[in-house]
Amino acid sequence: MAELTPLNTIASEGKLTLGLVFPLESYAGSVPQMQDQEELARQAEEAGFKALWFRDVPFHDPTFGDAGQMYDPWVYITHIMNQTKDISLATGSIILPLRHPVHTIKSINSIQNLSGGRLIVGVASGDRPIEYPALGRAIGSKSELFRDSYRYLQALQEEFPTYKSEYFGQVVGNIDILPKSHYKTPFLVTGHSGQSLDWIAQHADGWLYYPRNIDYLKKTMGEWHNALQQAKQSWKPYMQSLYIDLVIDKPVEPSPIHLGFKCNPDYLTKYFDYIRNIGVNHVIINLKFSSLPIKQTIEILKNTVLPHFN
Repeated sequence: MAELTPLNTIASEGKLTLGLVFPLESYAGSVPQMQDQEELARQAEEAGFKALWFRDVPFHDPTFGDAGQMYDPWVYITHIMNQTKDISLATGSIILPLRHPVHTIKSINSIQNLSGGRLIVGVASGDRPIEYPALGRAIGSKSELFRDSYRYLQALQEEFPTYKSEYFGQVVGNIDILPKSHYKTPFLVTGHSGQSLDWIAQHADGWLYYPRNIDYLKKTMGEWHNALQQAKQSWKPYMQSLYIDLVIDKPVEPSPIHLGFKCNPDYLTKYFDYIRNIGVNHVIINLKFSSLPIKQTIEILKNTVLPHFN
């Protein structure tokens, strides 16, 4: 397996890059329209965003309030891959306990090779409890399911692998998974996924977390660096999501929205600069609550915020 990795296209120590998560639209409720996504993806790439992120939401739970981009992530990644050129394609995040590792690694390796090494894989244990019984999984075992699946995925990248899984079956060296990836696929753990931070620091290629206030972010960043040090690991990236509602008609004080804030480009630039100095390496921007048309928002970010980063 070649030691080429897509991760360094979006994350490096001391720097910050920006990405966008699908759907690239604002919408009320939980179900988006998914209109003009291909055109907006191309616009985002041309603007200088470094990654497009894809959700894994098996079921529509109306009480949760967000169905993601609705389409199967592997199918939709392939579709957007063929509409763009070089931008990284990232999952945020594949729910490991609810997918068989054999199918997951088959999809990962296929997309990795067909895209020319553009895939970054965020993984998680899931945050919608209703999905577990629907897929015959015990939610009380989701931490163990996640860890077992993660290890199985790593084993399956070897030639004629041997791995005995407690939950997903076993391979004993007499069959193989094809294709093998020509690239070293990076795996990012989302939240804690039922694991200790020490485990994540040891086994993951980076950590995906949620937007928090600055004091909490500083505390979390300190814990991440300590965990890396304890695990005798070198630097690994820290990434987070953020909802924004951009305004330009007049200077305004930032105001909170769900998992983010409403603000002007100047404040957003200062905020990103500040969290870059704390140690955040990539921010996944969600435009669900955008007041402006998405094309306009991307253009504004291109002209005002992106030149300072990426």
